[in-house]
This record gives sequence, C-alpha cells and structure tokens, in this order.
Amino acid sequence: MMSSQNVGTVPSTGAARSDGLLRLALVADVVLTGANGIGYLALATVLDSFLGVPQSVQYAVGVFLTVYALWVLVVSRQERISRGAVAVVIGLNVAWAVASVVTVLEDALTATGAGNGWIVFQGLTVAAMGAVQYVGLRRM
Repeated sequence: MMSSQNVGTVPSTGAARSDGLLRLALVADVVLTGANGIGYLALATVLDSFLGVPQSVQYAVGVFLTVYALWVLVVSRQERISRGAVAVVIGLNVAWAVASVVTVLEDALTATGAGNGWIVFQGLTVAAMGAVQYVGLRRM
C-alpha cells in the first residue's frame, strides 16, 4: 500500500517523465545523423559517382553531421534538457531541411537523380525529426 507521502511523486525511472518524447526524438536524431555522417566519411569515394556529389562536399558534410550528432547526444543525456539547446537543435534541423530543398531546386551540387532524391529524402526526414522534437519540447 502506498503511503500518503508518496502520492504525487514522479518515479525516478524515465517512464513518467514529461521529456520522454523529446529524449526519444533527440536520440533518433543522434542515431540517424551520426550514421549518415559516418556513412559520408566512410563511403565518399563510392557515393560520389552514384549521388553526383563531390567527395569534398561529402567529407565536409560528414564531419559536420558527426560532430552535430555528438553534440545532440550530449544535449539528450543531460539530467535536465536545456530548452535553449533543443531550440537550437530544432532550428538547425529546420535550416537543414530548407537547405536541402533549395540545394535541389537550385541544382547547387549538380547531383544525379538519385542524389537529388537522397537530398530531398534527408530533408524530409530531418524536418520530421524537428517536428517531433518541437512537440516533445512543448510537452516538457
């Protein structure tokens, strides 16, 4: 039987935390962004002809995404997630999604059809992550 002293307390496990959705969305961002960044770094010589994106761009993007994923991991692992840091994550995700569309529309990278499809797919995925992160932030 629960004593009256325990009524209204939140379990220390993450199950009843108000930031559960946000943490999940941040971790998904870490996994997908980190895998993407490492993929660009490891496979740039293979992907350049398939995607039509120069290796130098893939390396730069790979480094950025890997570092970004590590930073988002740090943000997601804090006891109390910083609302400001999450706002930056969401802002960067929105910027990435917009830049993806602009890159394809402007043919900035002269990517192949598969490359343009990949860029748009990435943009949509990042936009979706940002949207879920926004919902998670509002629930906090």
